[in-house]
Amino acid sequence: MADTGRDLRVEGLTKRFGDFLAVDDLTLTVPQGSFFALLGPSGCGKTTTLRMVAGLDDPTAGRVLIGDEDVTYLRPYKRPVNTVFQSYALFPHLTIFENVAFGLRRRGVKDYKQKTLDMIDLVQLGPYAARKPAQLSGGQQQRVALGRALINEPAVLLLDEPLGALDLKLRRQMQIELKRIQTEIAVTFVHVTHDQEEAMTMADTIAVMNHGVIEQMGAPGDLYENPETTFVANFLGQSNLIRVDVIDTVDQDVVVDCYGQKVGVVASRSHAGGRNAWLGVRPEKVFAEAAGADHRVGSNILTGGRVTDVSFVGVSTQYLVAMPWGQELMVFEQNTGQRPLFRNGDQLDITWSPAHAFLLDADQDARAGVMTPEDDE
Repeated sequence: MADTGRDLRVEGLTKRFGDFLAVDDLTLTVPQGSFFALLGPSGCGKTTTLRMVAGLDDPTAGRVLIGDEDVTYLRPYKRPVNTVFQSYALFPHLTIFENVAFGLRRRGVKDYKQKTLDMIDLVQLGPYAARKPAQLSGGQQQRVALGRALINEPAVLLLDEPLGALDLKLRRQMQIELKRIQTEIAVTFVHVTHDQEEAMTMADTIAVMNHGVIEQMGAPGDLYENPETTFVANFLGQSNLIRVDVIDTVDQDVVVDCYGQKVGVVASRSHAGGRNAWLGVRPEKVFAEAAGADHRVGSNILTGGRVTDVSFVGVSTQYLVAMPWGQELMVFEQNTGQRPLFRNGDQLDITWSPAHAFLLDADQDARAGVMTPEDDE
């Protein structure tokens, strides 16, 4: 549907509200036809960025371009952009067909009927075309809103927390549906969300925002496996972060001292510039072994652990393991049934591959990006 060669570009985009800097000199390119996510906690600047792209807020500085067209100060209805919000804003007195057709009929498009039916089929609502919005579920209403926005053939579709009002099961179904639709029509989607799973499930590229700037941008797997800041490490999933001293580089590994025990990190995964660092490893990358057991060749080994908590969560068992220096580390083990579960008080050694760890500057806050229940509201 969208024209080719119409990348979305923002250059030096800045927004101030009085003394508050909401978006700070943001520059990025969203390739035409991609699914891009702006991810971050409340107040990070992601929605303000989306509103400037949509034309709902004027920037304090910077430009918004779609292809070679500068749209920074165009009225929203003059931009090749449509927005889908968390509140669907459907016309309650109109049928689903009439809601989806609204934009085409307003512009005087003559063959609107067939185009509308095709769009209703695309969002898989064919049998419901004659119904009113109140007769549909929340997920179906969201599809109507999506169809109404896409039928205008925007170059860019902006999605502002579009699944936030849905329950968990329906939200996951809609994640798959949104990705299917985006892949099928190849329109640029820019999705704003605070939900890490939502962004990682759907997006080709994620920009993690914090305090008005992008902390890190890349493919979901790259951000998760190799975070460059403590904020990204904690905001995307969970991380064990251990204070260590960098000792040396041997071959392709950085060697660190972890409270008297030496472990290695692949050099390409080191983002620490000084002697002091945070050693990070994801809980599912850590293996628990009975104390003194034979360990995997080439693994890092930390001895002297003791199980302090066991949580069975179905697909996995999550352990807290107290280490000799007083820190509790998380270990998530898949429930394959290949061995008995550990119990509280069991003595353990923990191991992981140097290729699964990362190093971050020690001057960063180890709690940055940790989500609390209040943050998720």
